[in-house]
Amino acid sequence: MTFLHFIPKLAPIFIMMATISIPLNCIRTNKVLAQAVNIRALPYHQLQKTLIAQNPTEAALVISERGRTRALVDLLAKRLSAKNDVSLIPSLDKIKQVAKQQNATLVEYSIITDEFNVEGKQEAKESELYIWVIKPTGEITFRQADLKTLWQKEKTSLTDLITSSRLSIGVSRGNVKGMIKVETTAKPSSTENLKRLYQLLIQPIADLLPTQPDDKIIFIPQSSLFLVPFAALPDANGKYLIEKHTISTAPSIQVLDLLYQRQQQIKGVAKDVLIVGNPTMPTVSPKPGEKPQKLSQLPGAEEEANKIARLFNTQALTGNVATETTVKQQMSQARIIHFATQGILEFEGMNIPGELAFAPSIQDDGWLKSDEIMNLNLNAELVVLSSCDTALGRITGDGVIGLSRSFFAAGVPSVIASIWNPSDRETVLLMTKFYENLNKNPNKAYALRQAILATMKKYPEPRHWAAFTLISAS
Repeated sequence: MTFLHFIPKLAPIFIMMATISIPLNCIRTNKVLAQAVNIRALPYHQLQKTLIAQNPTEAALVISERGRTRALVDLLAKRLSAKNDVSLIPSLDKIKQVAKQQNATLVEYSIITDEFNVEGKQEAKESELYIWVIKPTGEITFRQADLKTLWQKEKTSLTDLITSSRLSIGVSRGNVKGMIKVETTAKPSSTENLKRLYQLLIQPIADLLPTQPDDKIIFIPQSSLFLVPFAALPDANGKYLIEKHTISTAPSIQVLDLLYQRQQQIKGVAKDVLIVGNPTMPTVSPKPGEKPQKLSQLPGAEEEANKIARLFNTQALTGNVATETTVKQQMSQARIIHFATQGILEFEGMNIPGELAFAPSIQDDGWLKSDEIMNLNLNAELVVLSSCDTALGRITGDGVIGLSRSFFAAGVPSVIASIWNPSDRETVLLMTKFYENLNKNPNKAYALRQAILATMKKYPEPRHWAAFTLISAS
């Protein structure tokens, strides 16, 4: 039975994009993470529920895909001059084709909410977690996890569990005026909340995942799941997911396909390597109306940049040389772009959250903004954002709107970015190891996994090695 057979029954359902808002504001030196989550029951999810109840799980996967990253898909399609009508619902055949072309196991999550009577009031609550596993052979398997027990018995939610898991490993704490201050701590971390996340996210599909550690898994998160450090999820025996699997993420399967096409389009076009670390910092106002202050310098970022530059027999841009104007001029010629600098994520007055700090000059203010990045024409195969929370931003039904998305829109198929503020010492080691491995093997997911494993041996706490995620076409 095809999806068309269900249209008469589903016609009354009004489909709209999911919206979950997580405002963030982060300066690396101040280490600030602001987070506010507002979850609502939405018709896209209701349509998935209706389909699952009638057992067409593959049709529900199509709807799950249809509800994601529409604006980003349109941007990427224009970049590629795609002739196909990307506004159409992606087909099952296309989804299977993407898994095959990636030679990866795709794992797509969908958080389902429903209306419940809670103490005499109707409230939207997380109900089920839908999980689809698409193997490279094209085989699709559906599993689900019950989320009701989280708020009925454990007095929490999936979003709160994710937040508490980050707190428990020492990457964020404190709460002042709705702002969560991000701090690493010397106290031993607890992985119990991460284990609970493993039970919900991984355990239901563990038997479907590849058995060889070099075989790739690409996670397709949704909503608050973009904040999950998948690499650091431990099983019942305490073994982290990154120890068993090679991991990357993507905003959607359709975006994954378009990034792959872009990767093929630009292969070999650019030759240079652009590495920037610890530029002379610009100024920023701590709060609106307050006097601008110069950001503190990052000697660890300079060490990182210089070590990486030596691996490529090039010179890193640091200090006064690393102006915004110079960086933008060199970006268009770069095959690899590495930025080790300050970053800010904020919403006030910004169309797209996110700015990167470079040395100011007569021509510029030193702040390279997300909306500026979107308008660049880049041929880089990889951008590495070695700064604070660069994988995050405003989380909506269209995915994460922030720095990483801006680089995708500018034509970059692969981005490595952080989901919290990484410590300098550990990041120097991790990034150096990453490029050492990348020079031996061009597989970015493999190179990052090996770098994480090497860092883990010296610094075993997850907060030291699990901040970076690869959002990539390969």
